[in-house]
Amino acid sequence: MADLNKEFDLVVIGSGPGGYWAAIRAGEYGLSTLCIEKDPKLGGTCLHVGCIPTKALLHNADVMDTFRNAKELGVDVGAFSLNWAQVQARKDKIVSKHAKGIEFLYRKNKVEWLQGQATWAGPGRLEVATSQGRQTVRAKNIIIATGSAARMLPGLTPDDRILTNIEILKLDALPKRLVIIGAGAVGVEFASIFKRFGTEVTMLEALPRLVPIEDEEISKELEKAFRKQKIEIQTGAKVEKVERTAAGVKVNYTTADGKPQVAEADKVLVAVGRRPVTEGMNLEKTRIQTERGFIKTDAFMRTGEPNVYAIGDVVFGTPQLAHVASMEGMVAVAHIAGRPVDPIDYLKIPNVTFCEPQVASVGLTERAARDRGLRYKVGKFPFVGNSKATILGSHEGFIKMLADQDDGTVLGVHMIGPMVTELISEAVLGMQLNVAADELMETVHAHPTLYEAVLDAANSVYGLTINA
Repeated sequence: MADLNKEFDLVVIGSGPGGYWAAIRAGEYGLSTLCIEKDPKLGGTCLHVGCIPTKALLHNADVMDTFRNAKELGVDVGAFSLNWAQVQARKDKIVSKHAKGIEFLYRKNKVEWLQGQATWAGPGRLEVATSQGRQTVRAKNIIIATGSAARMLPGLTPDDRILTNIEILKLDALPKRLVIIGAGAVGVEFASIFKRFGTEVTMLEALPRLVPIEDEEISKELEKAFRKQKIEIQTGAKVEKVERTAAGVKVNYTTADGKPQVAEADKVLVAVGRRPVTEGMNLEKTRIQTERGFIKTDAFMRTGEPNVYAIGDVVFGTPQLAHVASMEGMVAVAHIAGRPVDPIDYLKIPNVTFCEPQVASVGLTERAARDRGLRYKVGKFPFVGNSKATILGSHEGFIKMLADQDDGTVLGVHMIGPMVTELISEAVLGMQLNVAADELMETVHAHPTLYEAVLDAANSVYGLTINA
């Protein structure tokens, strides 16, 4: 039980990737630290109903693909099937293990934690509704790391057929048909999971393309791959109505050319973005400035209220990514502790989407470079020319690199294909160090590896391709 009789150097509200990283780093710096978490387990959305369980399911889907293609590899596996109960049990075991891991790290770093709902009670004070009643917590500094929740379409409430990321992870059986509204990272990942598990999947996206924050060529390649997998796709689709039927759900929508259509399924997943979890915290009684519920901060994550910081999905204008929240936590705690720290350069944040094929990017898209009036050159290398991709039997996709026309500085790297969520790390480090494409050309890459494709893409910037 946390000792609430003292004033803490830092109180962190929320224990997701931003909150628990911040709390542990504060403990490492010797700050007396308390974490307040509304749920009975530590880890937040990412661990319990987001990043980790979805990636566990995606690994199961990858294994299914391996078995489907085993004959080509000379392995006769015979008949096989998916044990959904075991899939769910393994996913839950992974989540439980890592939740306990955070508890261990809190104890190791002398971080106390309290389960309850925190609200603002005045400068340096929080009121926490706990199972034992209301408690008052005093803090010299506060970090708000309360995260985000799924947005719903107007008039809809999640239930056993109309799902968000939470309900879809608790299904007791695989749906035969699934409609996914929204083709951002969440939508395309769940499409990849359930299609490979044998579900018929229809995707409805209001914007003109899948994964709309990515480079346009990446979107086109992903749509081509999805259509090849027989995932039905409607872009430019405006959802008009979602209703329950005797057998499941019915989605009425209008196509890009104005034609009314109906999609029927057992379940519908709403994946249209996320909203900040800041309601009910009495923030209106502070000097914190908000925009549509998101909290405005400066480069060191300070809000308008003295000694109150915000990190992660609640922050206005920054990417809603777990690794962004974690790094924002590092910046905030270093600033609180008086340690030297640089603000985050958000242009050097990797985006990774674990659909099949995988998508990853860092830096400027080609459209963004054009909009900024930059002079740039482009190199592309297809995985069909990579030996390791051939060995793995995974030829789809390419790596695209943008570099400054004059000095070759890498401006952006965009990938779609095998294991690109890992390969993007070289590009991220390169951009962090402000490398030029020719420096990547001169870096020896091991053979045969997938990451040689980064080398080939850098060569391609200068029109010097070897393997394509």
